[in-house]
Amino acid sequence: MSMARLGLDSQVVIAERMSRLARGDFAAGVEAVRMVTEKTITLGEVNARLVSAATNGRLDKVGPEIVALYGRKVRANRRRLAR
Repeated sequence: MSMARLGLDSQVVIAERMSRLARGDFAAGVEAVRMVTEKTITLGEVNARLVSAATNGRLDKVGPEIVALYGRKVRANRRRLAR
């Protein structure tokens, strides 16, 4: 269920961001920088979780944690972009 919600929320965020980026104004540039920055930071968080899980022999358990992490980030973006 969390994967389905993540997928749906992601589509809403992508659509809103594409709409904003298409405008090409200053706010679009800010959104583009924010998007790239947050993706880089989140990827670092995911990598840290994967390394920790691999070190502790629990790679089979880390998937739901990663989905939850992305879910929180995407829902936060959805709320922010809806304003």
